[in-house]
Amino acid sequence: MFWNSEDGYFALNENGYGALVVIAILVMIFIDVLRGRKAAEKAQEPGKKLPVTTVTFAGASIALAYVLSFIKIYEMPWGGSVSLLSMFFVAFVGYLFGPGVGFSAAFVFSILQFIQSGGTYMLSPFQVCCDYFLAFTALGVSGFFKGKKNGLLIGYLVAVFCRGVFHTIGGYLYWMDYMPESFPKSLAAIYPIAYNYAYLVPEAVITVIVILLPPVKKGLARVRAMADQM
Repeated sequence: MFWNSEDGYFALNENGYGALVVIAILVMIFIDVLRGRKAAEKAQEPGKKLPVTTVTFAGASIALAYVLSFIKIYEMPWGGSVSLLSMFFVAFVGYLFGPGVGFSAAFVFSILQFIQSGGTYMLSPFQVCCDYFLAFTALGVSGFFKGKKNGLLIGYLVAVFCRGVFHTIGGYLYWMDYMPESFPKSLAAIYPIAYNYAYLVPEAVITVIVILLPPVKKGLARVRAMADQM
């Protein structure tokens, strides 16, 4: 058994956390295989392996995103926070390597986020998917903007929006009872939207300001050039 049940909610035990770590490792291996296959097709040399630098870069980006997720500028009372560029480094992987690697890396990040804060209180499998696995994996949608004009900026903003959509769905289905008394009852229908984007939008604004700074913009362009050679 991977979880314990009590009073209508679930909590992961040690076996559950261990299983998630194994899944994360398997997904990273899948990223390596996926990129290796694409490289082989491009070179028309079946069996050619992609340099390990791609997986290393993706892993380093996800690790950095995970560390930054602990640096919270502001934390909401019932989950969610404005972190220091955490979402950007997840979306950045997709932008550099495309949707296949982007979604895979984002899924690994979703597992890490679930381990960080979600494993101690779960209402249902679908609630976990909305709040963690689907929401954070959605950041990989940035991969569809690889090579597009202003693709990094647009891809990041679309990724943030998509993450918010899944959080909002979970809010409507599971968290409406947590709406504060001070929130206007006439606006109850938009409460999950207002709650979730209240922390997603500020982080997105901060991130956009940072990545548009000339030195940062130049550095990101240099990283992109390196990634194109991988």
